[in-house]
Formats: sequence, C-alpha cells, structure tokens
Amino acid sequence: MGVRRLDPVVREYHWGSRTALAELRGEPSPSPVPQAELWVGAHPDDPSRLRDGGVPLDLHLAANPAGLLGPSSLAAFGPRLPFLLKVLAVDSPLSLQVHPDRERAVLGFAERGYRDDRPKPEVLVALTEFETLSGFRAPAEAVALLDALDVPGLAPLRAELVAGRTRHALRWALTGAGGLVAEVAGAAARVPALAHVAGLARAYPGDPGVVAALLLNAVWLRPGQAVHVGAGVLHAHLRGVGVELMANSDNVVRAGLTTKAVDVPAVLELVDPRSGPADVLDGVVDGPLRTYPTPEPEFRLHEVRPGAVLPGGGPQLLLCVEGDVEVERDGERVVLAGGEPVFLPHGATATRVAGTGRAFWATVNPDR
Repeated sequence: MGVRRLDPVVREYHWGSRTALAELRGEPSPSPVPQAELWVGAHPDDPSRLRDGGVPLDLHLAANPAGLLGPSSLAAFGPRLPFLLKVLAVDSPLSLQVHPDRERAVLGFAERGYRDDRPKPEVLVALTEFETLSGFRAPAEAVALLDALDVPGLAPLRAELVAGRTRHALRWALTGAGGLVAEVAGAAARVPALAHVAGLARAYPGDPGVVAALLLNAVWLRPGQAVHVGAGVLHAHLRGVGVELMANSDNVVRAGLTTKAVDVPAVLELVDPRSGPADVLDGVVDGPLRTYPTPEPEFRLHEVRPGAVLPGGGPQLLLCVEGDVEVERDGERVVLAGGEPVFLPHGATATRVAGTGRAFWATVNPDR
C-alpha cells in the first residue's frame, strides 16, 4: 500500500518527436522513430506496469479497488483510476478533434461504437513553448481574418459567421471547402496571424480541416501555462512538449487534419458552438505547488517543487520531469529521475517531496 514505482509506456506516432521524450528519460537521442506520448496510468490499452513484479496497474487496482482507490473515488468513478497522465511531444500537428460530454459518451458507447462510456476532458501544461488551436474565435475576429485573406470562395463561410451561425460555418468549412485549401494556404502565408494555417496545409494538403482552422483560437502557451479543453471544444495541438492530464477515456471524434476516419456529423453534434478566448490557465501558486484548477471531477493537476507536502486521500500519480525528485511516504523513500513515475494509493499519510528537480502530481478533484 506504499509508494509503487511504475514503468510508463511510450507510444509512437508520426507526429511525435525523435528527441523530446528520449532526452526526458535520459535515453539516446535521437530515437529511431518518433516518440509521441508517454502514458502513466491504468488505461487498459496501455497500462503502466509496477516495476516490482511487472503487474499492469489496471490489474493491480482491480485486485483491491477499495483499498487502493479509496471510497470516494470508488463511489464516484467505479473500480478504475479516473485519470490518465501523459507527456505529449508534438513535432507536427495532431488531428482536429472533439470529445463527448458524459451523457453523450454513455449514449455513443451504447449506440455508436464509442471506445468507452466516459468523457475525455483534458488539461495540458506546457513544458516548452506550445502551440495549439482551442475553441472558436469570436465571429467578428474570424470575419476580419477572412477579409485579410481575400479569398472570394470563402464568401459562404463569411456569411455564416456574420449571421452568428458558428456551427453552420464549421459544417461549410468541413464539407464545402475542400477545393479551396491550396488557395487559402497561399493567402494565409501572407497573413502573419495565420502562418499556422499555411503550415497545416503543408502537413495535410487538401484537407478541409485547414479551412476549419480559420475559425479557431490560435494559442501560444509559455512554459508553465496550461490550456483546459472541456467537452465539445474543437481543438488540435500543433507543436511543443507538455504534460497532459485527462479523464481515463479514449473517446476521440475527428473532424480533419488526419489520415484516420473522420465523422463530420458526429463532430457537428458534439461541438460546443460558443465562441470566446481559449481557457488558458496560469496556475495558482502556493509555495512549492502550482495548481491548475478545472471543473472536471475526475482530475486535478499540480506542478510540484521540492519542499512540497502532498496530502493523502484518493489515488495519485507523481511524474518527475526534471532533475531528481525524492518521494517519501510512511518511511519509504524513492528517488525518481526524468520520466519516472510512481503510483500513490489511497491513504491518510502525506507524501513529502525533496530533491533538486520538479514533478507533476495528479489527483482527483478535491472540490467536486
């Protein structure tokens, strides 16, 4: 029931980096293939394993859910770890995508072949400068950008935006703009605020998601800043390295910028058409802790510096991202290097953090 070292899982996708995760983990760089995600958690597709014995974390939890997860987490989320912690290393754009809310996840699992019956909200904290698209721009701002592009074929898109019909504008972009991608990309290359759109066209020539990207907030995070992506928020990560915490789900519905299956009707059904700035968080600093609060009940993410005392209660993950981090609980002491995680089971005893580095700490949301 004490501190359990974990071996995380590295996932390889074409959009990943050959250097970021290798350097984080102290491995030879560059890696032979792009490494995109470091998974820490109990997702059944790729669970972390206990370093002592090699048991997958999901099976370890299934053997004693009440003791390892605690009564509150068990009652709220069932006999599973409610969150999944990742490091994302993004060298080229991810797909344009949206995630269902809780009600639609349950319905989609029963009727539409969704991967599971859970929502997949996320919060991502930048470790490097990080570029992403998240949520719809204010219509007036999007119209001004279309005017700067001066592409006559985009007139129907402009008309929908002027009328305040964001969902209709997205439908037109995803279904009626495929033939305009090259022209839009050429025009975007001449508009500094839309340089990322020209880059998307180079990565995905002819993909109507390039036109849809005109509608979205372009977000540049400084290291330490975070973006919260709730249910229904259309988004696509473009470049950078970050720590991401999400509900333990794999429900992704893609709108474009991908070679995988796209489901435009489902995207239009799930997307939140409200416009406004992306939900960027600077974090709340309290001594050696910086907390990134969101309304999501499944998780809360904290950056941890030496000297922190982490209260017990509920399941927890801790991942070292820099230097050496010493973790001590109930007299047991573990030293972590970059990319090394531990699982902290439910319990009343606090965990003390020392060393020279920093880590990220994942918990359930104590306020929900």
